[in-house]
Amino acid sequence: MALDHRLTPEHEELRRTVEAFAHDVVAPKIGDLYERHEFPYEIVREMGRMGLFGLPFPEEYGGMGGDYLALGIALEELARVDSSVAITLEAGVSLGAMPIHLFGTEEQKREWLPRMCSGEILGAFGLTEPDGGSDAGGTRTTAVRDGDEWVINGSKCFITNSGTDITGLVTVTAVTGRKADGRPEISSIIVPSGTPGFTVAAPYSKVGWNSSDTRELSFADVRVPLANLVGAEGRGYAQFLRILDEGRIAISALATGLAQGCVDESVKYAKERHAFGRAIGDNQAIQFKLADMEMRAHMARLGWRDAASRLVHGEPFKKEAALAKLYSSTVAVDNAREATQIHGGYGFMNEYPVARMWRDSKILEIGEGTSEVQRMLIARELGFSG
Repeated sequence: MALDHRLTPEHEELRRTVEAFAHDVVAPKIGDLYERHEFPYEIVREMGRMGLFGLPFPEEYGGMGGDYLALGIALEELARVDSSVAITLEAGVSLGAMPIHLFGTEEQKREWLPRMCSGEILGAFGLTEPDGGSDAGGTRTTAVRDGDEWVINGSKCFITNSGTDITGLVTVTAVTGRKADGRPEISSIIVPSGTPGFTVAAPYSKVGWNSSDTRELSFADVRVPLANLVGAEGRGYAQFLRILDEGRIAISALATGLAQGCVDESVKYAKERHAFGRAIGDNQAIQFKLADMEMRAHMARLGWRDAASRLVHGEPFKKEAALAKLYSSTVAVDNAREATQIHGGYGFMNEYPVARMWRDSKILEIGEGTSEVQRMLIARELGFSG
C-alpha cells in the first residue's frame, strides 16, 4: 500500500471546521477551566452537536458515517489548542463507544450508541486496576453469575470520563471464570452509571489534563443483567487488545496535535518577543529549535495517518500503531520542553498555553500503553519473544 498523506476534500473540510472550533470556542475558555480543574461541559455539548463523538460510527446508530482517520484529524486539531478537550473526545469514542460498536449486540448498539454519538452521554472503559498497571491481563475484578445477573466486585483506576454528570456507562473487564490451564477468563460487561454498589471516587489531583475527568471506581456486589455482557464470554482480553491497538492511533493523533501546537505557539512568540533590540526569532539558535520541532510534528503526523489508513483499509496495523504512538508521544514531550525553553520565564507561567502543553505531554508516554510496552509490541512484530 502506498501512503498518500493528502486529505480528501471531505477530510480537509472536517479539519478546517475543527480547527476553527478549537481556536474560536475552545481556546478562549479552556485556560480558566483548566486552572479550576473543571470539566468543559459547554464545549463537550457543542462537540456533540457538531457530531464529533459520532465521527467513526454508522449513521444508523446516530453516527456520522466517517472513519478512524476522521477521528484522528479531529483529535489532532483539538490537541493543538488543548489536550483535556481532545482526550475527552478520544476516550468517549475509542474507549467508551467503540467496544459496543465492535463487539456489542444489536440491542446494546441501539440502546447506547445514539446517545453517545450525539454527546448526550459519555461512556468509559474500566480496564486498569490499582495493582495491574501495564499488566492489563492481571485483572482481579470478578463477575459471578447469580441467576439472570452478573455480580461484580473489584476496583479500577485512572478511568477517563467515568464520573461526569453526563457519564452513562462504564464497560468493565472482569474475570468470569478460569481456563483449563488455570488462567483467568476475562469478559467485558456494561455497568450503567448509578447502579447500586457502583461507586465513583472524587477526581484525581493530576499534573495535567486538568479539565479531563479521571477517577477510581469500585464495585461492591454490583448487579447487572447477564444481557450486559459485551461480545462472547471470555473474549474480554482479545477485545481490549483490539481497543488498545486502535486507541494508540487516536492517542498518536492527539500527541501530534500537542507537538504541532507547541510549534504554533513558539513561532508566534518568537516573532513577537524582542530581546537585545530584535525579535528572538531572528536568532538562528531559535530558528533551528523551531525547525526541529516542525520536523518532529510532521513525521508524527505521517506515522499516525499511516496506521489509520491501514486500519481503514482492513490491513494489519498493530505494529504501525505502536510505532506511531511511541514516536508521537516522545516528540510531544520533546516539543513541549523546547517550547517552554523558547518562552523562557513566560513558559513557566500558566497563562501561556505552552505551560499547559508541558504539563499535558508526559502522560502521552504512559496512557494507552507505556513507551516500554510499545517497544515490546514492536519487537514482537519483528519476530522476537519475551
